[in-house]
Amino acid sequence: MTITLDDFKNAVIQIGTVRSAEPVPETDKLLRLEVDFGEGTVRQILSGIADHVKPVDLVDRQFPFITNMEPRVIRGLVSNGMLLAVGEGETFALLSPTKPVSPGSRIR
Repeated sequence: MTITLDDFKNAVIQIGTVRSAEPVPETDKLLRLEVDFGEGTVRQILSGIADHVKPVDLVDRQFPFITNMEPRVIRGLVSNGMLLAVGEGETFALLSPTKPVSPGSRIR
């Protein structure tokens, strides 16, 4: 499937700084992240990456997120975005800027 340039432009992809990360109780894969996008408050984002990373390894690191997705309720918690990563299983990796950038910086 292909998308148009306009379709791509509709996705807002921003760099966020993870301020806290913790497992979601009674789940094996979900982490609850509090992410700073320079908006004055943090956003809660749930991500199914607990098989691949420890929560403590995410704190104060920057990653790309899709920030204009409809909120989604997962296990009674509202997720306000989606963390972007690559691969699965043994090839899983998080994406990150090569140097610190301002929270909320848009990917172009």
